[in-house]
Amino acid sequence: MDAINGAVQTSHAYLEGSKVKQTKALIAELCRHFYHLGWVSGTGGSITIKVHDDAIPKPQQLIVMSPSGVQKERMMEEDMYVLSTDGTVLSEPLSKPWPNKPPKCSDCGPLFLKAYEMRNAGAVIHSHGMESCLVTMLNPSSKEFRITHMEMIKGIQGHGYYDELVIPIIENTAHERELTESLAIAIEAYPKTTAVLVRNHGIYVWGDSWISAKTQAECYHYLFEAAIKLHQLGLDWSTPSHGPIHHPGGGQSSLRNAELSANRGTLSSNGGSGQPRKCIVLDIEGTTTPISFVADVLFPYARENIEKHLVLTYDTTETQDDIKLLCAQVHEDLKNGVAGAVPIPVDGGKEEITGAVVANVRAMITADRKITALKQLQGHIWQTGFLNLELEGVVFDDVPEALEKWHSLGIKVYIYSSGSRLAQKLLFSNTKYGDLRKYLCGFFDTTIGNKKETSSYVHIAETLGVDNPSEILFLTDVYAEATAAKAAGMEVIVSIRAGNGPLPESHGFRTVESFSEV
Repeated sequence: MDAINGAVQTSHAYLEGSKVKQTKALIAELCRHFYHLGWVSGTGGSITIKVHDDAIPKPQQLIVMSPSGVQKERMMEEDMYVLSTDGTVLSEPLSKPWPNKPPKCSDCGPLFLKAYEMRNAGAVIHSHGMESCLVTMLNPSSKEFRITHMEMIKGIQGHGYYDELVIPIIENTAHERELTESLAIAIEAYPKTTAVLVRNHGIYVWGDSWISAKTQAECYHYLFEAAIKLHQLGLDWSTPSHGPIHHPGGGQSSLRNAELSANRGTLSSNGGSGQPRKCIVLDIEGTTTPISFVADVLFPYARENIEKHLVLTYDTTETQDDIKLLCAQVHEDLKNGVAGAVPIPVDGGKEEITGAVVANVRAMITADRKITALKQLQGHIWQTGFLNLELEGVVFDDVPEALEKWHSLGIKVYIYSSGSRLAQKLLFSNTKYGDLRKYLCGFFDTTIGNKKETSSYVHIAETLGVDNPSEILFLTDVYAEATAAKAAGMEVIVSIRAGNGPLPESHGFRTVESFSEV
């Protein structure tokens, strides 16, 4: 903690001041509300909020925390603990007469501190809501909870309706503090998550502020309840259509079993591994979509509209983030002597910066660079094109039927492309066949790794939560990608389409000319 800020915050005047008092009162109010939701009954659950102060950076702000083992709905402002960022107690409540227990800071304290430290959170909520407990029991062996195509997913930071929401599940322990290490491992392993479920116990949820944490906690509980009710109806909450739960080899109607039997080759012919095929991951360019569409339509559109896009949107947060990312990439390119890279004057004027960005982006497009900085900006340019009906997504004619078939068989389908997730969604949502996102469970781009590196496919397999990577089929037209995916343990099929590049003579992969062959 900064010495000056630390001295100010630990002073008696500050600890008794309005900012700390307001935060204490807010926790008491929220706990009463959460009690009526069933999240903190029986003295369980807890909440912590940082004392917001514009004069003090968030990492250095004081922490107010509810006590442990008390009736949460009866808590008052004076019952709260105040802690420094390292967990040192700066202010604690006085003891109350019998039958109240002696005051004790929340047993969740070490876990709360991890969320503050690792996520720079502004508030953390620990709920014992029944739905957050039951949802971890639906599949006792699962290490994750997954759900997609539900409106309330939009209330979770960084997610939209078409995204797959993934929440890690850690195993419960006899004492809350013993969960600290496994919580930290989960937070590190799932950089996008804002929550961790504890099996047979509850959930930890954090946000940038108490409003963000509360909003997300409400959305999580709604989604858990929806999953439980869908499960009771025999419906699968983890697939886009929420159709009947698929049990390979049985568990559904005789008609359904007959269909599965007829398609047994599709479900379990994983190169003799004996593992049922649970997921299919698709490349786009040369696999679902002609290379010519990308090279002759999308790239030229981005090249021709980059300057117009930057001028019109220059002052928006989105474009400033794009420019910042490009500046970092160009800095690396200049150090490495990449052809076409020109310095971007970060302290220059709008026209000067725009001109340099345009020059770099056009050089990157010409070189067909597979880098996040370029793909992110291209996605935003294409978004305008799709919204203005200047662009339409193109897929091969056999793709929609195959997506529908795989979806009906309970196989989850994902996209992995060097194009940004936004660009992927735009392409599949704007085709002459309609919006194909209803068949897709999620999207991966180069933020998970380079498509020619084995580690990227290892990360995808871990993200999809399969027992064995061989349960995933990857379809691509690129030999180097196929080799990397195979090395990660995936089943691989190479797509042969008009306009695709040649394969090595002894490539060793099964090939298909149409998805109808899969």
